[in-house]
Amino acid sequence: ERLTHFFNGIGVKIFEGYGLTETSPTLTINSAEAWKPGTVGRPLAGTTIRIADDGEILAKGPQVFGGYWNAETATAETFDADGWFLTGDIGRLDSDGFLKITGRKKELIVTAAGKNVAPAPLEDRLRAHPLISQAVVVGDQRPFVAAMLALDEEALGVWATDHSLAGLDVAQLLVHEELRTELQTAVDGANASVSRAESIREFAVLPRDLTIAAGELTPTLKVRRAVVAKTYESVIEELYG
Repeated sequence: ERLTHFFNGIGVKIFEGYGLTETSPTLTINSAEAWKPGTVGRPLAGTTIRIADDGEILAKGPQVFGGYWNAETATAETFDADGWFLTGDIGRLDSDGFLKITGRKKELIVTAAGKNVAPAPLEDRLRAHPLISQAVVVGDQRPFVAAMLALDEEALGVWATDHSLAGLDVAQLLVHEELRTELQTAVDGANASVSRAESIREFAVLPRDLTIAAGELTPTLKVRRAVVAKTYESVIEELYG
């Protein structure tokens, strides 16, 4: 959404859309007549989108494929009993019929209280803070949602200088109360976009940034959640200790 507004501000209008290979490939799109930043637009003519009880985006339309070649089991798992295509994505439709993508179903966190939480929107808002390089939201089968934050060392150095803390090394900075206060503002900002049940109650600062070399990021810089969770298992346990 921020990028869409940025490009629009310099005279380049971005029309976001949404679809999958199985939908040939478009289901929804913004247009000059119906444009809303932060969404992927309204359904194409003849296309119907609905949101399942668990938040998954379901679709029907002439562009939706009939099934996978010679893969009856995979095909059956891709459609529900009423013939709706299961996209695997989580989202919501607003009052004007625009679709907003909030995450992937396989990444959905279900707290101990049964609350479904999409981590991506929280993580995106956290990464908007200049100090935060990566954020990993956790809380599956836990009593509340928490986050692990990996900081940008270059930005951290600038911040330390600006706050008269340049004499401290990284390890000292990461536990400094003034830094914790700064990061809490980022957490509060992210929480402002969700309900109390979905909000981050605790956060931990990781000792270093996530890297491709350590297997924590894909080549396209997407977080490998399982790897991060295993590497920082003790950090997660401490968050809930």
